[in-house]
Amino acid sequence: MTEIKREKITIDATDQTLGRLATHVANLLRGKNKPSFAPHKDEGARVIIINAKNIKLTGKKIDQKIYRHHSHHPGGLKEIPLRRKEAEKPGSIIESAVWGMLPTNKLRRVMIQRLTIKQ
Repeated sequence: MTEIKREKITIDATDQTLGRLATHVANLLRGKNKPSFAPHKDEGARVIIINAKNIKLTGKKIDQKIYRHHSHHPGGLKEIPLRRKEAEKPGSIIESAVWGMLPTNKLRRVMIQRLTIKQ
């Protein structure tokens, strides 16, 4: 089996829109920019995002967007507003957006592990 040559790509998130940045990163992690792309192969690059705290959010997302998850127990719904999530850990906003743009298959966890976010 041949060794996959992975390139390291560094992206500065300063003044970039969240959705557009997440789409670009998801495509790099999947390897869609390579001519040998196939959906079942994992040939993506390692992506490092710097200045995650300087990301730009459009509209009223900072006040209206809420992240929800459930523990599957009665009353286990947890809601975290975007403003609080950004204050605690700004990189998790980008990670959530990229996670949602990756395909839901067995390669998803492997691809997200190649993403590094630095505040």
